[in-house]
Amino acid sequence: MHIYGTRNRPTSFEATDFLRSNERMARLLPTAMRMADLQRDVGMALPAMAGNCDVLSFQEGVLVLAVPSSAVAARLKQQLPKLQASLQGRGWQVTSMRLKVQVTRAMPEQVQTRTLELPETAVHAFEELGDSLPETPQNAGLVAAIKRLAEKRRRG
Repeated sequence: MHIYGTRNRPTSFEATDFLRSNERMARLLPTAMRMADLQRDVGMALPAMAGNCDVLSFQEGVLVLAVPSSAVAARLKQQLPKLQASLQGRGWQVTSMRLKVQVTRAMPEQVQTRTLELPETAVHAFEELGDSLPETPQNAGLVAAIKRLAEKRRRG
């Protein structure tokens, strides 16, 4: 048996074997499986955020999720109504949700970033804009930023 939702598959087999090895511990197996199922359903409801949150507890309709930073918590907070509706649609009786920031939790190793690629016409338009703005003290910072942007896009 495998506890779905765990990040390390061999570890999940070791955990289930450990839980089965002792009669008292075996009583925890259904709870562990239920939490793993809930973690999987959270991941299916919010695939983009799945790597950034873990189910901490689910008692009396209150779902508590662990997040690695307040920035992730702020993004996830916007998705809570969608998550709650999705989980309720899957049969989970979620009445409320709480987020708990756990800064000791490691951030994902690889962060996805995208570089803005501007077509040649856009770079040319920025250059023209920088040249056409009146040279006033109020515009100095804007003109410098536009020219830096155009120059950077020309080189890169």
